Formats: sequence, C-alpha cells, structure tokens
Amino acid sequence: MQVATDPHPVTILQSVAAGHWFTRHCMTRRRWIADEISGNRAALVGEHARHLAQVLRAQVGQEFDVSVVDQVRIGRITNIQPDRVEFELREVVVHPAPTPITVVMSIFKFDRMDWAIEKCTELGVARIVPLIAARTESHLTAAAPKRAERWRRIARQASEQSRRMLPPEISNPVSLEEALALNGENRVVLSESECGCTLRDTLTDKIASVVLAFGPEGGWKDQELTAFKEAGWISASLGPTILRTETAVIAAMAVAASVLDQGSSHKTI
Repeated sequence: MQVATDPHPVTILQSVAAGHWFTRHCMTRRRWIADEISGNRAALVGEHARHLAQVLRAQVGQEFDVSVVDQVRIGRITNIQPDRVEFELREVVVHPAPTPITVVMSIFKFDRMDWAIEKCTELGVARIVPLIAARTESHLTAAAPKRAERWRRIARQASEQSRRMLPPEISNPVSLEEALALNGENRVVLSESECGCTLRDTLTDKIASVVLAFGPEGGWKDQELTAFKEAGWISASLGPTILRTETAVIAAMAVAASVLDQGSSHKTI
C-alpha cells in the first residue's frame, strides 16, 4: 500500500512509547501466557516451556507474571521438566485495558508482514485481519492460510515481550466483502488518493473502537475504494509522503493508539 505519513511520525512513536514507560520499566517480572490453567495452577508446555527451562534456566521458586485468560497473576514456579513448567498462581496484577483497534491488513510480502504484525502487537492492537485484496499477489494468496499460524506465534511472542495480557486475535485471511462488514464505531480505509481528510481528523478520544484498513503493495483499486465508501467507511490519509505498507500500518497504529489511550488512560482490568 502507498499512503502518506503524518508530519512527525517519530514524535508520535516516541509519545506512544513514553505513555507506556511506567508499565514497561516499573514492573520488571517477565510475562508468560499460560498454555494450561486449572484453578490456582498454570503451566507452559512444549517449546514454550523449553525456552523458559533450558534457555533462560528457570529455577523452582522464581516468580513471573502469568497471563491466564482474563487476568494476569504472579506465578511461582513449582515444578520444572524439559517440556513443562508449572506455576502456583498468586495475587492478581493490575493491568491496562487493551486498545480497541482492529487492523485490516491486505496481504503483502511475508517478511515485511511478519514485522508489521509484531509491531502492531507491541503497540496494543486488539485484532488483525489479513485481507485478500485485488492486487494481492496470487502466490501470497495461496500461501496465506498456512502462514496464519506463524502470525499467531509471532503475536504471542511479541505479547509476552511487551507485557500484554493476551495476544491479539489474528483471523484467517478474508475477502473484501467480509472485511467491509467488520464492526467498529470508526472504520477508516487509508488511501493515498485521499486529499481532504487525514487519519487524525477522524479520531477523538471519545471513540470506543477503531478499524483501520490498509491496501496491498500497489494500493487499492478504484472499485475497492468505492466499495468501502458504499459500506460506510471513512477515507483518510496519513499526509503528503508515500510509505511502504508496513510503515503506514505502524504509523497509523501509533496515531490511533495515542488518541484512544488519552480517553482510556484511567481504565484498568
């Protein structure tokens, strides 16, 4: 996709990062997303457990944050095996509410898309929807369903690294018709052909949820933009410069997260 950037994308990213400084630096326990949960017990299994047990050389008695479905709790290691690490779950850790942003990402070169998914996850995206657009390359369309599981692994790892409670939902690839029907209070299609409205113009901190749609390399076709308009989506740009798809995704995600976080700065779960 080719869209334009905000005038100061670096400043925007710095602002978003600064807003999460306390969470990242004042809570130093590493976070894990549990594979198994039973009452006040949880466990990591398989490769997940092997990384903690063998690479990080965890020991019985160590404490970590453990994400268990709808909350984060302090977990004390009670048993370590080569492919299984068990925790006793203790007190609940207060955690910021997730940012209600869905990113509809037209499928593009997989290495760049992997990176975009990782960074969107770090910035707090709630859901990622891969889209098969008119200009999506045929070999990427054919391979995308199998790639979805890799995207979920990337999102899980990025969630643990960035101390999220849970990874974003990543759907299987969808058609344009399915994407058009997605629900959201503010649905925005980013387009390089839009001159009168920027993404910032569409956002306020009173918005409950945002859906952002990005075209593939080469951009949207005219008939796709018409379909978005007829389905009630708002067309917006990121400014005068042309960006690669992955850069546009991250810049827009940072702008939207910054605005929405202003309205939810006091919400925790």
